[in-house]
Amino acid sequence: MPARVVHCPVNFAGIPAANVRALRTRGVEAQLVVFEATRFRRDEPDVNLHLSGRNLLVRQLVQWKTFLSLLPRTDIFHFYFGLTLVPKTLQFPLLRVSGKKSVFHYLGSDIRGKSPEELAYGKRADAQIVGSYDAIRWIPDAEVVPPPANLERFTPSPPPGRKRPLIVHAPSDRARKGTEQVIAACEQLPVDLEIVHGLPNAEAVERYRNADIIVDQLNAGWYGVFAIEAMALARPVVTFLHEQAVERTEKAFGVEVPIWSASKSNLVGRLGALVEAGPSEWSRRGAASRAYVERVHNPERISDRLLEIYGSL
Repeated sequence: MPARVVHCPVNFAGIPAANVRALRTRGVEAQLVVFEATRFRRDEPDVNLHLSGRNLLVRQLVQWKTFLSLLPRTDIFHFYFGLTLVPKTLQFPLLRVSGKKSVFHYLGSDIRGKSPEELAYGKRADAQIVGSYDAIRWIPDAEVVPPPANLERFTPSPPPGRKRPLIVHAPSDRARKGTEQVIAACEQLPVDLEIVHGLPNAEAVERYRNADIIVDQLNAGWYGVFAIEAMALARPVVTFLHEQAVERTEKAFGVEVPIWSASKSNLVGRLGALVEAGPSEWSRRGAASRAYVERVHNPERISDRLLEIYGSL
């Protein structure tokens, strides 16, 4: 079984770093190499190439030097977000002639809404991974591996249970997450709204912990890392879910998806119903959410699944 894996070249939402940490607990020699560490996750990559702001020639020189240095001491290259260390037209022939294996791991917005022709490059890798049974509609032959949650970091507790509940919404992109609709809906309900944006993750998590109810997104059809972190804290989450993806997830993992589904068109009614249900229902759904994360996003399960995929290459 190969024991040397490089995850690269981005750390989108901390998912690559979380996968590397999970693999290390299984004794895998895994490392994360990125073009540029993100603002609030600078300590997560093992190697930061600091390419931001450099011209094309310098970037290519650094990328090639890095790839050629990694090549003899790596068994599997695990790529994210449709990106590779060097241009794809050369990346995969070089890996094949060197006897190295590769994986393309998609994170959502890199594939959502794209045609099969636009995503055909993924077949150059030895395996493809998506993070949910919603994303698999774009890459039907991909393996499904949900993002792992750092369960030790998120201590669950019941929601505060305010008489006038606090809704927390943390958009990475206001248009894509439906932020204006969230604001409009909350203005029509007996709630307070806090929008969390541009904070270090540790500080943002404390804002999530203070929430009675979390509202994630209203467009994508599945939940993201924000919702996973909120569920790990035992907070009820409202987001837009595609029903077919819910059914496939529940069948695959043997657990009910506890998220309160809502769309832009029915958010006032759906969120209003959850508000009306009161603190006991928020606590019940929050506890179910934590149990769901422990089952579906458990790092041990995720690392075992990745090892299965690596072993099949």
